[in-house]
Amino acid sequence: MDDQVSACCGNVLVLDSGVGGLSICRSVLQLCPQLHIRYVADDTFFPYGTKDEQFLIARLSDLIAQCHARFHFDLVIVACNTASTLVLPTLRDRFEMPFVGVVPAIKPAVQQSKSKAIGLLATPGTVSRDYTDALVRDFAAGCSVLKVGSNALVEEAEKLLNGEGVDMNVLQGAINPFMQSTENVDTIVLGCTHFPFLKEALKSLMPGVAWVDSGDAVARRVRDLFDGA
Repeated sequence: MDDQVSACCGNVLVLDSGVGGLSICRSVLQLCPQLHIRYVADDTFFPYGTKDEQFLIARLSDLIAQCHARFHFDLVIVACNTASTLVLPTLRDRFEMPFVGVVPAIKPAVQQSKSKAIGLLATPGTVSRDYTDALVRDFAAGCSVLKVGSNALVEEAEKLLNGEGVDMNVLQGAINPFMQSTENVDTIVLGCTHFPFLKEALKSLMPGVAWVDSGDAVARRVRDLFDGA
């Protein structure tokens, strides 16, 4: 991460369906420690990855409106890949404050890969989204991209953050397509904000692979918006 720490201060909403977005909070506060962050875990509708698209658009629009009416945010981070790849245009049309989304880190993964074969591990919703396909077309030309969707890993991350143990068999099952691929995948994108909490466990199962997430890029974008870059 660019280690230029910002002196910016402001009121920021970070929103996810569960606790996965805390991984984004961690990255943002490392770079912008003076920000005041309110975190909303929309547990009633956890996980977002299994919800209907039109429902998600309406739910996030209404929830953000309620939160903004009460706390008057300067910026909103939609800390969910599934939601970000779907609702950001609607939110930016409806509200005046800036929005920062979280999308799969395809570009940095391609830049890092030596074999030019990368994996995307995300929710089934993110994996199948047109937005994700566009990222692959725009940033992974000439690179093989193996996409794997898993809702089970979201549940495992929630368990871990609640102090429970992680079922390594579930993790193994999720990454088996990468391990069995003949494409020599050497870099895997963690395309869900829950998944960075499982990074060390995933590394133990595939130690020769680089695991990339979006936290640093989101933090830099937030810093730049507050610093007027």
